[in-house]
Amino acid sequence: MGIFDSLENSPAFKSALGQLGAAVLPVVMSEVFGSGGQGGLNAIVAKLQQAGFGEQVKSWIGTGQNLPITADQIRQVLGNDTVRQIAAKYNIPIDQVSEVLAHQLPVAVDRASPDGKLPHNA
Repeated sequence: MGIFDSLENSPAFKSALGQLGAAVLPVVMSEVFGSGGQGGLNAIVAKLQQAGFGEQVKSWIGTGQNLPITADQIRQVLGNDTVRQIAAKYNIPIDQVSEVLAHQLPVAVDRASPDGKLPHNA
């Protein structure tokens, strides 16, 4: 079972879904974390660290409680243009894209690093 499969079944995922359809959110997550223009999970983690969110990232990779990140911080790291493009591509409100990513990014990183480090291919 992949990261997106486990996210799809989590209560947090379902509550974060809001108005997004169950078929749309995994595609958006893949766009950002996987095959999209952001370069995958390792690239997103590197961007977050470079933007000053290293403590949050460290908590997600570690075994303790995950520190939160806000939708505004996600927009800051990904860039407004990227968030707008994703929102337009999937006809999703911009603020909702950022909110969902802010909720799901810590979970995705946490699940991708059960032994305390991200795999090289994440």
